[in-house]
Amino acid sequence: MYITDEDNPRLPFLRDKTSKLTTSPGCYIMKDKMKKIIYIGKAKNLRNRVTSYFRKCQDHLPKVWKMVSHVYDYDFIVTDSEFEALVLECSLIKQYTPKYNILLKDDKGYSYIRVTNEDYPRLQAVLQKYDDGAEYIGPYTSSFAVKQAVIEANKVFMLPTCTRKFPQDFRKQRPCLNMHIKQCMGVCTGKFSKEEYNSIVRQAVDYIRNGSSDSVERLTEEMNKAAEELDFELAAKLRDRIQAIQKAAESQKIINDDIHDTDIIAIAQNGEMACASVIMYRGGRLFDKASYFLGEKDDSVKMREDFLMQYYSSKDSIPKDILLDEDITNGEIIEKFLRQKYDHAVNISTPKRGQFLRLTTLAKSNATEYLSIKVGRTSREITALEELAKALGLPKTPKYIECYDISNLASTNMVAGMVVFENGRPCKKYYKKFSIKTVAEQNDYACMQEVIERRFRNYFEKTDEGFSIMPDLILLDGGNGHVNAVEPVLERMGVTCPLFGLVKDSKHRTRAVATGGGEISLAKCRAAFNLVTAIQDEVHRVAITYQAQKHKKNAHRLEITKVKGIGDKKAAKLITEYKTKEALKKATVEELAKTAGVNIDTARELKEIIDEM
Repeated sequence: MYITDEDNPRLPFLRDKTSKLTTSPGCYIMKDKMKKIIYIGKAKNLRNRVTSYFRKCQDHLPKVWKMVSHVYDYDFIVTDSEFEALVLECSLIKQYTPKYNILLKDDKGYSYIRVTNEDYPRLQAVLQKYDDGAEYIGPYTSSFAVKQAVIEANKVFMLPTCTRKFPQDFRKQRPCLNMHIKQCMGVCTGKFSKEEYNSIVRQAVDYIRNGSSDSVERLTEEMNKAAEELDFELAAKLRDRIQAIQKAAESQKIINDDIHDTDIIAIAQNGEMACASVIMYRGGRLFDKASYFLGEKDDSVKMREDFLMQYYSSKDSIPKDILLDEDITNGEIIEKFLRQKYDHAVNISTPKRGQFLRLTTLAKSNATEYLSIKVGRTSREITALEELAKALGLPKTPKYIECYDISNLASTNMVAGMVVFENGRPCKKYYKKFSIKTVAEQNDYACMQEVIERRFRNYFEKTDEGFSIMPDLILLDGGNGHVNAVEPVLERMGVTCPLFGLVKDSKHRTRAVATGGGEISLAKCRAAFNLVTAIQDEVHRVAITYQAQKHKKNAHRLEITKVKGIGDKKAAKLITEYKTKEALKKATVEELAKTAGVNIDTARELKEIIDEM
C-alpha cells in the first residue's frame, strides 16, 4: 500500500526532518498527534531506515501503512553500535508497549492426565481435577503437552480409546479397525484379564512420568525375569512392548533424550495476520507450548526477530538452544544480547533436516491451527498459501489470487475466464467472463494480452467493483509464452504484481508453475500443489462453460439467418430478447415479427425454422 500526503499531511515535514538525520545506529520513536508513542524501532543507519517510512511511492504492508498514516512526529536516540540499539529498543518497548509493536499475550490454564477409576481404566487429558476416585497426574501448564503425551502413551501401549465399557461390552461387537491396524490391543475380545490390563496401564503411566529409556529398562528386567521363570508367553508380550516403545521413540515428539533444554519457534501467516507458537522441551521431554496472536503481519524476518526480543525479554530463564522455522538476519546480535542477559550460552539456529526439522514443522503446525481459529480459515488453506508464497518467492502471502484462461473453437467464439481465490477459497462474486474483441484469428497470447489490459484499465478507471482490488498474485493458464506475452502489458500499465503461468502435462493435469524463463515444481509442496490445481481446474471450467454457451447462441443465430430478411443484427435482437431456445420457441409469430422488425410472412417462415431447431 502506498502512503500519500493525503493519508498523512505531515509527510512533507517528516521527510524534511529525516533528510537531516544522522546515519549512525540508534532507535527511532514514532509519535501520534497526542504525542503518544505508537512505534519503536532500531536501525543500523537511522536516516536510511526512517526515510523508508516516509518516502514517496513506498509500498508498505498494511500494518506499516496504518502506523505511518498516524505519525505526527518522531524522536531518536543515537547509540554506538547496532547491538546497543537492539538492547535499547527492547527496553523502550517493554517500558512504553507501543500500539504497533508486537505485544505478546497468552492465556494459560492447567491440565491433568486422568487415569479413570474403573476395572479397565483409560488415560485421558482433562482440564480440571474432580473428586471422583480417579488418579490425576499433574498439574501441567500446557494442555498441548498433556494431550500429546496421552495420545502417545495410548498408541505405544495400544490402549483402547473407544467408548465401549469393559467388561460389560466384551464380545458384544466385532473389534474395530484400531485393533486390525495395531493401534489397540483389542480389549473388547475379552482375552485380557483385569490384572494383565492394569499392569499395562501402569507401564503406560510409568512411560509418561519417566520417559522411554526408563520404561525400556524396567520392562527389560520384567522380560528377563519372566524368561527365567519359563513364562515365555509373558516374556514375548513384554518383548513386543519394548519394541513398540523403541519404535515410537524414533518418530514421536513427546519424549526425546537427545533434546534437553530447547525452544522451537515458528510463525504462521494468512493474508495480513500472523501467529507464533513456541514449543518447549525441558530435560528431554515436551514441557509446554504457548501460542501468540501477533495481529497484522510484518516483514517475515523482522517479525521473527521482534518476537524473539519481546518473548525472551520478560522471561526468568532461557534454554541453551532456540530453533527457528526460518532464517533471520540479526541472529548473532540477538544471541549476544540473550547471552549477556541470562549469563550463559544461547544458540539460535534454523534446522534443515532430521528430527529438529520435524520439531519446527510441529511448531508451524500449531501456529497454523491457532491462526486458523482466529481468522476463520482452515489450517490446510493457511498452509497452502504459505507454501505457495515460499515456493514462488513472493514478498508476502497471497491473499487475493486471480487466474485467467482462454477458450475458443479455432478462430470462433474466443472467450476468457477470470476466477478469484481469496484466502485460499473461491470468491465467485468477483469471477469475470470476457468476449475477445480485438483479436480476429486464433492467438492465445494476443487474447491474454487483451484480457489483462482490459482488466487493469477497469482497475484504474474504477468502473467495476469486481476490478477494484489489486491482486497479490496473477496466474495464467499457460506456460512461459503466456507469461512473456503478458509481462510487457503489466509493465506498460505500471502494474507491479507477481505473475506466473500454470503448466499442464499431457493428461491436462497441473505439472508446474512457469516463471517466464523456467519452471518451478510444486511436487514437494502438497498443499500448495492442491490449491494451484484447484485454481487451474476452476478457471478452465469457467472459460470452457462460457465458450460453450456462446457457441450455442451463435449456432442458434446462424440457423435464424437462413430466413430471407433476417440478418446478423435482427438475429442478435431475437437471441438477446429470448435468451434461450425454449423461450424462442414459445414466442408467437406476432411477437417474433415485432421483436425482429419484419412482416408477418417473414415471421411465419422464421417460426418454422425455430420450431425445427
